[in-house]
Amino acid sequence: MRAVVYRETGSAADVLEVVDRPVPTPGPGEARVRVVRAGVNPTDWKFRANGMNGAWDEVVPGQDGAGVVEEVGPGVTELAVGDRVWTILAQYQRPGGTAAEHTVQPVSRLVRLPDGASFDLGASLGVPAVTAHRALTSGPVARLSPGALDGLTVLVAGGAGAVGNAAIQLARWAGATVVATVSSEEKAALARAAGAQHTVDYTDGPAATVAGVRAVAPEGVDLVVEVSLATNVAVDVDVLRVHGTLAYYADNGGPEAVVPVRPTFAKNLRLQGVLLYTLDPDLLSAAADDVTAAVEAGALRVGEHAGLPLHHYPLEQVSDAHAAVEGGAVGKVLIDVAEA
Repeated sequence: MRAVVYRETGSAADVLEVVDRPVPTPGPGEARVRVVRAGVNPTDWKFRANGMNGAWDEVVPGQDGAGVVEEVGPGVTELAVGDRVWTILAQYQRPGGTAAEHTVQPVSRLVRLPDGASFDLGASLGVPAVTAHRALTSGPVARLSPGALDGLTVLVAGGAGAVGNAAIQLARWAGATVVATVSSEEKAALARAAGAQHTVDYTDGPAATVAGVRAVAPEGVDLVVEVSLATNVAVDVDVLRVHGTLAYYADNGGPEAVVPVRPTFAKNLRLQGVLLYTLDPDLLSAAADDVTAAVEAGALRVGEHAGLPLHHYPLEQVSDAHAAVEGGAVGKVLIDVAEA
């Protein structure tokens, strides 16, 4: 089979290569998937560049992907040959991710992909959608479903990003009013396409951002999904209502944030960090179920019409795909591993 590998840390062009490897055989509790699409996330290039992959001699990158089960290992009853699936954390604590024609995964990291959903959509779920789910369920509700967020207002920072896009779509599916911050009219259009009813241009400055959010939610928002805590924490605390939740999932803007202590405890605010790799398995399972339900309902979509432009690369151009994500490509970068 063709597989993308790297054996040392470094730039995409320097260390990624496409090689031939034996087709892997699933063991107990595992299944082999013929990969159709693989997704590329910031975590993939960060692992590759910073060496956070463990002690393996060779790594196939890729947490996200979608494809078809072609063999199951002993004891597997949850999946069958021919099932369409999407992956969760396929390369976490394992050397073999989704950037290959075949991948063997524990069945706990494979989720059935609804019949009407494309492989493009399946490969775009994983890290972005599950991160968004955890952020949205770290406040007043533990699960997402239609009506779960009725009457609540959610602020999504960076509404044109992959996690931001998923957060907007999932929040709207659950009934929330969504405000998204953006940096341009083009990104505002993407956030609105995802379903955000309101957008605020944060490049106008903190005071204008607060005023724009307060115009929608005079008493404050119930929950913030934040990509840049170091930059935005003061604004977030200002616009949150009493007992609100600030859920942050990345360190864009810097590795340290100065938290305004008195306003935070005066409002009884909750600051919730979100990282999938250390998330309780029960929370991962709940997210997989809710995200799949949203897909089945047609509430999670991809493509420019859904606010998430797709950028396709063949497997042989995986280094270009990684470079695109590292360079801040707007939308979702996908690797076309096989014909759908």
